[in-house]
Amino acid sequence: MNEELIKEYKNFLDNGKTERECASSIIALAEKCGFKDVNSVKSIKAGDKIYVPHMNKAVALFIAGSDPIEKGMNILGAHIDSPRLDIKSNPLYEKEFLVYMNTHYYGGIKKYQWVTLPLAIHGVVCLKNGETVKINIGENDGDPVFVISDILPHLAQKQMKENAADFIPGENLDLIVGSENPPKKDEKKDGEKKEKDKAKKAILDLLKSQYGITEEDFTSAELEVVPAGRARDLGFDRSLVLAYGQDDRSCAFTSAKAIFDYKGGKRTAVCLCVDKEEIGSVGATGMGSHFFENALAEVIAKMDGGYSDLTLRRALSSSYMLSSDVNAAFDPMNGDLFDSQNASYLGGGIVFNKYTGSRGKSGASDANPEFIAKLRALLDGAGVKYQLAELGRVDQGGGGTIAYLAAKYCMNVLDAGVAVLSMHAPWEITSKEDLTQAYEAYKNFLTLE
Repeated sequence: MNEELIKEYKNFLDNGKTERECASSIIALAEKCGFKDVNSVKSIKAGDKIYVPHMNKAVALFIAGSDPIEKGMNILGAHIDSPRLDIKSNPLYEKEFLVYMNTHYYGGIKKYQWVTLPLAIHGVVCLKNGETVKINIGENDGDPVFVISDILPHLAQKQMKENAADFIPGENLDLIVGSENPPKKDEKKDGEKKEKDKAKKAILDLLKSQYGITEEDFTSAELEVVPAGRARDLGFDRSLVLAYGQDDRSCAFTSAKAIFDYKGGKRTAVCLCVDKEEIGSVGATGMGSHFFENALAEVIAKMDGGYSDLTLRRALSSSYMLSSDVNAAFDPMNGDLFDSQNASYLGGGIVFNKYTGSRGKSGASDANPEFIAKLRALLDGAGVKYQLAELGRVDQGGGGTIAYLAAKYCMNVLDAGVAVLSMHAPWEITSKEDLTQAYEAYKNFLTLE
């Protein structure tokens, strides 16, 4: 395995717990590798390295090939958002001497997994004067952390009889952010009323003094609640990685790293990192938007021959793409949920998933066997370890990726990524061997002709 790669990967996870932080990190690394903002160049020729940022939450990286771009590109497409809790627009309230922030969960989570964990707040608060205040509280040793409380087992008889999906309601995933000491009974004079929201006001005073934020500023904020703590080696043998957000940043990092280390070739190489996959790839920064088309149009416009709609369409339809996304790792403790002959295993190498979707392949992108055969020949020749797998048993459930949104351009697309144990949990597990093999597979894929 590539220990230097793993070290860089864990550092990337620690500094990229939101899609904004990931996009910023990828752009910073890209600039160190010679990539330039598309808006800063007048023309693009073979070998040029270009990046196209989008709303601080998505980015496309290009290395121009020597062949005309209408002959197609080799695209690595990943997403950089992960399941989390989002702080609501009017979040602060006080209840019986405790101060809370109201949250709304994002993506598919098991709500009960998020209680009693040390949590951090990351994001931005945009002020009316045009200033953007960056927030990152809970990661440094001297920082406070936050938590969602739970019922003690002594009083949880009713809770324990409820379904796992119901016993922690979404509206109860509220963050404790402060407190006040209740007054002694003899300290309160007859007829004296308790000052309303005294503890909440104290928290607002702290936010104003430390960050220049008022309560009204939460209405133009994007604050995300994530597990506090760093990526760690897992196991006596240190063969695994335990970290938040490995779906899908394990694939985003190895894809970006592959294009950073790529020397260029005939076909234009692309690494696409988008947002909102966990909620259906919607919105202006998701794969369902026109971001990639627009980014590609900007690049084509600065190449020889200039822009034409036909060139854009030919470039897309002639492309190969690996939808760089994770797959469920076989869980020996719950083996009945998997078809063991068609499951992915930790340490088994990069996972190719011919189709995703659920049950009758609903919502899937079903890859062509001709394309898979080309990849097999390429990776076998390079000695890269891979495995073919599905997410789980046919009628057990399912999932989707950005593959079907790329396939609408008529390009060849195959899901290819890292196996993850405890996927969508606050702390996920991957294999260092798989991360290494994913990087090698992505790097070799960029050479495919």
